[in-house]
Amino acid sequence: MKEKAGGLENQDFNKEIQTLKKKIEILEQAFVSSAGAYYNINLTKNYVPGIMYQMIDEEQYSINEKTGLPADAPFSDVITYWGERVPKEEKKAFYEFFNISNLLKRFENGEHHVTHKYWTRTALHETMLAEQHIIMYADEENGDVLAITYVFDLTEQYRKEKQIKKEQEKNYKELENALLTAQHANHAKTTFLNNMSHDIRTPMNAIIGFTSLAASHIDNKEKVKEYLGKISTSSEHLLSLINDVLDMSRIESGKVKIEEKPLHLPDLMHDIRTIIQPNIASKQLDFFIDMIDVKDEDIIADKLRLNQILLNILNNGIKFNKTGGTISLRIKQTNQAPYGYANYQFIIRDTGIGMSEEFRQHIFEAFTREETSTVSGVQGTGLGMAITKNIVDMMGGTIKVKSEEGKGSEFTVTLTFKLSGDPVTYEKIEQLQGLRALVADDDTDTCLNISNMLTEIGMRPEWTVSGKEAVIRAKQAVEIGDEFSAYIIDWLMPDMNGIETVRRIRRVIGDGKPIIILTAYDWTDIEAEAREAGVTAFCEKPLFMSELRDILSRPYRAPEEKNKKEQQIEFKDRKILLVEDNALNQEIAATILEEAGFVVEVAEDGTVAVDKMKSAYQGQYDLILMDIQMPKMDGYEATRQIRALEETYSAQIPIVAMTANAFEEDREKAFEAGMNGHLAKPIKISELMKTLNKVLKSEK
Repeated sequence: MKEKAGGLENQDFNKEIQTLKKKIEILEQAFVSSAGAYYNINLTKNYVPGIMYQMIDEEQYSINEKTGLPADAPFSDVITYWGERVPKEEKKAFYEFFNISNLLKRFENGEHHVTHKYWTRTALHETMLAEQHIIMYADEENGDVLAITYVFDLTEQYRKEKQIKKEQEKNYKELENALLTAQHANHAKTTFLNNMSHDIRTPMNAIIGFTSLAASHIDNKEKVKEYLGKISTSSEHLLSLINDVLDMSRIESGKVKIEEKPLHLPDLMHDIRTIIQPNIASKQLDFFIDMIDVKDEDIIADKLRLNQILLNILNNGIKFNKTGGTISLRIKQTNQAPYGYANYQFIIRDTGIGMSEEFRQHIFEAFTREETSTVSGVQGTGLGMAITKNIVDMMGGTIKVKSEEGKGSEFTVTLTFKLSGDPVTYEKIEQLQGLRALVADDDTDTCLNISNMLTEIGMRPEWTVSGKEAVIRAKQAVEIGDEFSAYIIDWLMPDMNGIETVRRIRRVIGDGKPIIILTAYDWTDIEAEAREAGVTAFCEKPLFMSELRDILSRPYRAPEEKNKKEQQIEFKDRKILLVEDNALNQEIAATILEEAGFVVEVAEDGTVAVDKMKSAYQGQYDLILMDIQMPKMDGYEATRQIRALEETYSAQIPIVAMTANAFEEDREKAFEAGMNGHLAKPIKISELMKTLNKVLKSEK
């Protein structure tokens, strides 16, 4: 019975062996089809039976030929060969894993399948991440421990996983940054709303308060006038706050477009000087404005947006400056533009409070304001610089800022514009060739710049930074018989002001030679005194070549008819149809127009206006002032229907939009509908009268 039982056990064992062999064969086929290399090992006898193989595109190649290892090579030699190709930091782990004693121990402990990953170089010297499998089993005939080993190339998989991981990390970082940005934006908007709540209430409080005071002092004309002035200032500030918010909203929604038109740079600079002059004067600041190397004065640009950039920066420089401080604007043309274009730097410096380095990094972000005791009393939205940066970017330029706390800031805006026409080349003025000219200005750059222009004209310039020295040089020129033929004198110089300098020079040279006063300020208040002292003409800083040539060549040009003042249309008894649905706006507009001499009739909606024009007789109205947003029919549709009327008089009547739709696209829509003009609310009386004069004059 025992023998029979033993026979059954042997049969079962042999079946297990056969099953195991079958599994090994199946595994071999599976591994061979996907493995990069494979071979057999006799671990007990330390050799690799036969040949080692590598699979390339499902074709089998001998590794022995490429490595120089013989058939039936010792397994330890194979490991030494591949170990030399393993990075230094991985060698110890590599040799420990493939140590024959260690492998046999693991087999004895029941581990039949072991793996190891390592970096190596192939026989073709390509870097590879290898994953080597060793499947161990006992030879049933002699008990040797045999093994099949397969090497898988995981390099591509590793790279893909690494790329996926990198992308995941990048996505995580982007999500993290987006979250931080959103949190920062939410915090900034919360801060902005808090600031706006304060900043809007401040002028509103002033408007309401001074209105009450004006009412309680109605019999005191001077007091009422003072209060009304303060109400007007507060209203302007409130409007600027609202405009900032609307501008930023339109920029973020992509509604702001750059409208490029011909622009004369001297006009731009002089307009800016005029606009900021009242603020400069009220803060008692010194203002310097000049230009360097500007050859091309006519460009294609968006004047409105360029104005906005410069005024935003200048107004900040004024707002955060101390009384008696200075602010300067310089325009400089560089040589960094292709033919047909010109590159300019607009450099604005101030001696204000400056800013911290931390805030400087965030100055162009929306809703940001530096929270210090110095600026806490200054009203604003924290949007001005964000708007400025966005517009500069839209115009393809750059803006940079340098600042130091307590010392001031410097902004540099760099923009490139297409030239309006061909690059300018100036011819010499024949009558001025070789004549001497004297420039006196306490700013060396201004002296050098004007002297260079005079040289280009053909004159012999000299310059000084002192009024007293200018007088001495005038005397010397007379004494040696080589007089100056023109004098250009700055109005404000530290040692002697321009008017006194002119007065003393006139005593020396008489009345024959032109003396030009150069100034960055409004000269209205000193014009009479200056003329009496002997001033021939005034020029605004910065002085451009076209202006200098014009003023110096006047005595040599044929007499021209003096420019007449713009003809004013008589408004008395002119009839206006005012189309406005709001009763308060009706009252304000009607009162302004009636005081100017107009006869006003009101239509409270677009439908009423159309009906009135359908039945209107020739000459019943001279002009229509049309609101846009009205309940039954808006101003655009009303205008289109009036333009479509059969009666020629009604269809051709001048129509001017007077509306709170104040953006450029609103202006364009008004003209597309058939209107002749556009006025944005709140209405400025001067702009209203100027527009009415222009439209009515064109209809004569």
